[in-house]
Amino acid sequence: MASLMSHLSLHPSKPYNIFNFSSRIAPTLALRTSQPVFLNSSEEKKRPVEFSGKQLRYSRWNQLLRRRCSVEIPVVNAAASADAGDREIEGSAITESPKSFAERYPALVTGFFFFTWYFLNVIFNILNKKVYNYFPYPYFVSVVHLLVGVTYCLISWSIGLPKRAPINKDLLGVLTPVAACHALGHVMSNVSFAAVAVSFTHTIKALEPFFSAAASQFVLGHQIPLSLWMSLAPVVIGVSMASLTELSFNWLGFTSAMISNISFTYRSIYSKKAMTGMDSTNVYAYISIIALLFCLPPAILIEGPKLMQYGFRDAIAKVGMVKFVSDLFWIGMFYHLYNQVATNTLERVAPLTHAVGNVLKRVFVIGFSIIVFGNRISTQTGIGTAIAIAGVAMYSLIKANLEEKKRLDGIVGEIKSGKMCYIPRGKRKGILKL
Repeated sequence: MASLMSHLSLHPSKPYNIFNFSSRIAPTLALRTSQPVFLNSSEEKKRPVEFSGKQLRYSRWNQLLRRRCSVEIPVVNAAASADAGDREIEGSAITESPKSFAERYPALVTGFFFFTWYFLNVIFNILNKKVYNYFPYPYFVSVVHLLVGVTYCLISWSIGLPKRAPINKDLLGVLTPVAACHALGHVMSNVSFAAVAVSFTHTIKALEPFFSAAASQFVLGHQIPLSLWMSLAPVVIGVSMASLTELSFNWLGFTSAMISNISFTYRSIYSKKAMTGMDSTNVYAYISIIALLFCLPPAILIEGPKLMQYGFRDAIAKVGMVKFVSDLFWIGMFYHLYNQVATNTLERVAPLTHAVGNVLKRVFVIGFSIIVFGNRISTQTGIGTAIAIAGVAMYSLIKANLEEKKRLDGIVGEIKSGKMCYIPRGKRKGILKL
């Protein structure tokens, strides 16, 4: 072995600088004839093997790149016969573990996630509105949404899919404000869904980026670029146009949707302060449990007496017990699943794709709700909705580009400071941390 390594003039674990790697090592390794090398095929028998003057080729350099910016040259096993004086000895190929379907077709898998997210969201909004048409009790329905989701999480934890993350008093204190905002925003969204058309509620909720920018500027003290503020102007104008001529307009639906926007904005603010390191599935499960506790008291106080007197009785008389219970179960299941799939989907894509996906989701929901429920909209409402959606798209794209630029600037700074090294070639993309 020592003789072989002396001919290679390389050490098996000597680290190399990635930036100078291509200039120090050629794509092939060459061994020249010098002296016999003995291979121990058995303890009793030794045979000399002559290496030819041809190059000993070794492929798949990409796989030689190891973490921490080092390169290791593996020792290759040679097999030769006594008369193989001029025969090339090939380096043994590095065996790869078989790739999964998701690794081989990542774009297809991501597309499936987006389709599932949109499908579940559209089904939830349509079924939710159908329930409100014969059971107009949004506080109770909001509790059902969370209750079904919490039950799903508890069953998943019990079978270890996923494994439940531990929680302590400090973590509970961090997640409670997030859950409170989540509960208020969820209830107010449902009040709006029950009061006005689904398409109009989603048009109002298109103003959420405006409240997010305002909170970042005036609450958190972050400087919002002028380009972002300019992109929000069409959103405000479009929502105003749609509201003025919306046939299903009422102040309860409008006000509830606006309160929902503010609540979800503060939920985002508190979420940034509640970076716990816990995986998103467990975080959402804990938030759902705490939010359920917040939603129960108002549902009991505001709608409890009505439900006990005639609410449940009237709903069962209209559609029957089985359909009533199944409808409540499925809207809760679709609500939880679409939120969970949305989280998993957005973890797979870049911020720009995330922004486009959110805009397209709202377009899908508005379009399908108009088709399914046959809602008549005026020309001005249609134009206003289109302008608002276009404004949200511009805002999302500009914000995603700014965030991506900020992220890349941070990476470049770490590379210059020596904390990271970058492999700027083809498929060898990524950042290696030292």
